[in-house]
Amino acid sequence: MAAARRRMPDEVRAAAVRTVVFLAFTLVGLTVATLASFAHAKKALTLMMLVSGIGVFGIVWCLLEIVISRQIAAQRRRGPGRDRPLTGSRPAR
Repeated sequence: MAAARRRMPDEVRAAAVRTVVFLAFTLVGLTVATLASFAHAKKALTLMMLVSGIGVFGIVWCLLEIVISRQIAAQRRRGPGRDRPLTGSRPAR
């Protein structure tokens, strides 16, 4: 029987949803840019390439937000006074 997975914290889940939304809009922008390049529509191509560039920036921003919010959630789970990685692993000599 598989072990039950722990639910992601709300901040991490919200950041993951934002990342998927940015990814979807970026892929739509790239698709429209490809079709605009086939149609030789320079204004639409320029606009969609700008939208795609902003979307890539947004995706990277959201991925960094996911990493940071996961670290914050892990620190909250550990509790106060346990910010060092090996706290409580061995008794002090």
